[in-house]
Order: sequence, then C-alpha cells, then structure tokens
Amino acid sequence: QVQLVESGGGLVQAGGSLKLSCTASGRTFSSFTMAWFRQPPGKDRQLVAALAWSGGSRYYADSVEGRFTISRDNAKNTVYLQMNSLKPEDTAVYYCSAAPNDDDYIPPVPDFSSWGQGIQVTVSS
Repeated sequence: QVQLVESGGGLVQAGGSLKLSCTASGRTFSSFTMAWFRQPPGKDRQLVAALAWSGGSRYYADSVEGRFTISRDNAKNTVYLQMNSLKPEDTAVYYCSAAPNDDDYIPPVPDFSSWGQGIQVTVSS
C-alpha cells in the first residue's frame, strides 16, 4: 500500500485547463504504476489515464485522448494529470491510484489497490 494525496482540482470554464497532482508516501514510488480515475455524478468510476513507472507504457481513455496528459516525477513521488480543453462532461471526482508493478506495462484495473481521497473537478458550460 501507498498513501496518496491529490491536489489541484476546482472550478473551470469549458475550454480551460487544470493540472492535478498526486503525491505518494509510504512505499517506493517507482515500484508502482500510477493512474487517474474519475467518477462523474451518478456513474461508475472509470480509468482516465495510467503510466508505468518508467514512463514507457501509458494508457488514455478515448474520451480524453489528445486533451489530457499523465506524467510522473519519481524523484518527487508525484504523478500529474494535465487537463486541457476541458468539457462539462469532464466534471467528476478524480482519484489518484497506484498498482504494485515494477514492469513496463499497465496492469488490469483490479490491481489498483491504493487510492487517494478524491478531488472535485467541475467544468462549467
């Protein structure tokens, strides 16, 4: 397990940008694949983006491809989600998550076992 704390959420107008950060503690950060999930109101939690420890493998949901960028700084134990061209349908609680994995691939969703508390992102039209 690793402890995760998100920051950077808030309210933004459609077309704007936000950058989420997630800082980890408790275990070796580079031993984890990091990801961002989101849960829109009344819907299930969904995987948005994921990044292997080396940065060599990454995943984006079709709905955010080309608009969102996931990155990580292993020296700072931090993963980021840069969100550009935001749309009202991006409104959700965003969660940082970690899966134990020191190989260069994205593990299946059930492997993501550590979670942050979640942070609200609201995009107004």
